Amino acid sequence: MQRGRPYEPPGESDLMHPIEHARTRPQHPAVIMAGSGAQMTYGEMDNAANRFAQLLRSRGLGPGDAFAVLLENRLEYYTLIWGSQRAGTLMVPVSTRLTAPEIAYILDDSETRLLITSRKYADVLAAIRERCPEIDVLVMDGEGAEDFAAALATQPTEPIADQSAGLTMLYSSGTTGRPKGVRPRPPEDPSPTAPVALMGLAVMGAGMPTDGSMVYLSPAPLYHAAPIGWSSTVHRLGGTVVMMEKFEPETALAAIEKYRVTDSQWVPTHFVRMLKLDEAERTRYDLSSHRRALHAAAPCPVPIKQAMIEWWGDIVNEYYAGSEGIGMTLVRSAEWLERPGTVGKAIFGTIHVCGPDGEELPAGQDGLIYFENTILPTYHNDPDKTAEAMHPKGWMTIGDIGHVDEEGYLFLTDRKSHMIISGGVNIYPQEVENLLVSHDKVMDAAVIGAPDADLGERVVAVVQPVDMAEVATDGGAAFEQELRDYLSPQLARIKMPRQFDFRPELPREANGKLYKRELRDEFAARAREEA
Repeated sequence: MQRGRPYEPPGESDLMHPIEHARTRPQHPAVIMAGSGAQMTYGEMDNAANRFAQLLRSRGLGPGDAFAVLLENRLEYYTLIWGSQRAGTLMVPVSTRLTAPEIAYILDDSETRLLITSRKYADVLAAIRERCPEIDVLVMDGEGAEDFAAALATQPTEPIADQSAGLTMLYSSGTTGRPKGVRPRPPEDPSPTAPVALMGLAVMGAGMPTDGSMVYLSPAPLYHAAPIGWSSTVHRLGGTVVMMEKFEPETALAAIEKYRVTDSQWVPTHFVRMLKLDEAERTRYDLSSHRRALHAAAPCPVPIKQAMIEWWGDIVNEYYAGSEGIGMTLVRSAEWLERPGTVGKAIFGTIHVCGPDGEELPAGQDGLIYFENTILPTYHNDPDKTAEAMHPKGWMTIGDIGHVDEEGYLFLTDRKSHMIISGGVNIYPQEVENLLVSHDKVMDAAVIGAPDADLGERVVAVVQPVDMAEVATDGGAAFEQELRDYLSPQLARIKMPRQFDFRPELPREANGKLYKRELRDEFAARAREEA
């Protein structure tokens, strides 16, 4: 097992919170929209957060009550985040990728009393109203009594009388089934300005500055765990968040240059797309201000990360964690280059790697990864899923397979739920996917198991070419052979895909999570039709 360092919060005299920054540096930018340049200062964010806390109380939401957010990246998202952090409410960010029935399920499951959205989602909102007619709704850029800005403007800017820290309940991406809410334990100190563990991890682990000089680029949607968690931590540390409206590879590089970004957070698909840019596009921007680049959410293929370190230098640091917040590892570039593929040592929680019977495995042997921690979450309204994730000794897993080496460095193999059983052999798709995306002509790849009468499951590679013209003339036969020739020297025969399927886009979330369930369901339906 491998134990992380305990977190020691700052002393009472070192208050680090947007409330304090609004008092001492009200004109300092808290958020800048990367595309439009629109800004919100700490003073403006403080007033808006107080108004929103007042609005929540006026709508009957007290501590512990839930409201949901279906919203694009925009300045007001932080009004909701920090208002909830004063009102003690439960904020439920909702993926904008979901359908109306999926959103309605989350609203019902979380017992949401208020939905805040924007006109951008008018079409899906109509269907949500039909399914959830009792839920109160406020619309940004809306009209009449439901207009969010008008409702906010009626509220005072004074703090509410009963301030307390709120919670955020994130729902899983639903990549293997219905999304499940991860309900965190309430903090021991309920005061709104109490420090949180991620502050210590950001400073001690990631090396983020505490002097307010940080300019942090957030390229992903705020409804995901990493963007909302890290950018909120930046605000606690007094830095500026530069938020992209939507990730585009060259636009991200331009934002680093324009806003003199010092820190950033990415997923491997961002790296792949930036590396696939033409050399002239990749090298035309001044990235000299960039000091720390964090990445996580999915394992990064070794060739991709090596290429990023060669490009950006030793600022590329990786962590492994989950929405559940049960533990975290971290590895810096220099350590990673000595042990390519590792996601680092634990800096929060204690790692245990266990076999199918729960026995702890020796170094170098793959098993289910558990974290031991003092405070663990539960899955909302799903005691069976909570129990399934727990080890008899009280440790918790998020379903990843991997091993630790003799020095305690963790290596990931794949998700347990992604394993393919073909001809009685266990195959982990991640290895094949990592090889495929390292090919110059492959933008993205998903490897799944499809029903097979003889083998039980056959290995299928669903590939997004950089240029669909590669498959236009012969249906992809020549490109398939090129990929097979590329894989053959590096891949055991049993793992070689028996089928290749080419398409212009894969069902991937903006946080890097792949909706393999959609692909598996598609191929299962094909098998039923052919039977």
